[in-house]
This record gives sequence, C-alpha cells and structure tokens, in this order.
Amino acid sequence: MQGTVYKSTGSWYTVKTESGDYYNCRIKGKFRIKGIKSTNPVAVGDLVEFDVEEIGDETVGIISEIADRKNYIVRKSVKLSKQIHIIAANIDQVFLLITVKEPKTYTIFIDRFLATAEAYDIPAVLLFNKIDRYDEQERGEARYLAAIYRKIGYTCLGISAKTGKNLDKVK
Repeated sequence: MQGTVYKSTGSWYTVKTESGDYYNCRIKGKFRIKGIKSTNPVAVGDLVEFDVEEIGDETVGIISEIADRKNYIVRKSVKLSKQIHIIAANIDQVFLLITVKEPKTYTIFIDRFLATAEAYDIPAVLLFNKIDRYDEQERGEARYLAAIYRKIGYTCLGISAKTGKNLDKVK
C-alpha cells in the first residue's frame, strides 16, 4: 500500500492512504537514506510504501520504502550534533504568521524563516495577523513590512484570526 505520513511520534507513524484510511505504522528494520545523516528516517509528508500485518488483535502497517523527496526542512539534532532532524518533507508551501505587537515578530526572525524556505525550495506566504487590533501607527508598520517583502517577491496578506478577515484567501 501507499500513503502519506501525517503524524510522527517516536517510532510510530500515522499514514493516510489515497482512499482516506489511516494506519498506525512502524519502520521495518533500520532505514538509511543516501546522503542524509538523520535522527529520523521517516518524516511528516513522506510518501511511503507499507504492508499491513495483523499483530494480535491489532492491524499495523510496516513501512518498507520511502519515495524520493521533492524537498524537506531540517534542524540540527539537539543531542547528536553531527546529525539532522527532518521536520517535514514534500512541503507545498509554508506560512509565517507575523504580528506587529503582542507578541512582535522581529524582521530577523522573518528573514531567517524566509532564507530557510528558499534554501529548501519551499514557497512562503507571510500572514500579517491581528490587523483588527492595530492602531494607525501599527497598521502603517504592517503595511511598510508587507511592501518590503512584496517588493522582493513574497505574497503578503493582512488577516484577523479573531474576525476571520481574509482567512478565506489562506484556505
């Protein structure tokens, strides 16, 4: 069977098939992926091949193969400095939720996020949240930042999670 990894918790993975069925899966033996020294061989977003087995009264999937990834995003492993931890794979798009206040999102963080997305060929959209709560100066700051990021090619949307403004453009 084939499916997409939707959840990863230690050695267990939740995999969704094309028909919409979910299976709790484990990996078969040790996985090595060429060129990647990773603490986790399977990541959320991976397309996998798996076989279904009955273990006692439980149906379990055994992951036997991982398809080539179109992209992935990583962080350094906390405990193993020479290895990486794959956060997600086969990412279509990422969103960064930005607020001008409570809490403020600093441009250094925005820039690091965008640099990481660019490095892994992942399109990014910037969402300026809480637009319903800003005074004139804060609205100006949000417009100024959005103009800068639009000028270099990023989609920027002003949204309000509280009122629902422009959320339909995100879905």
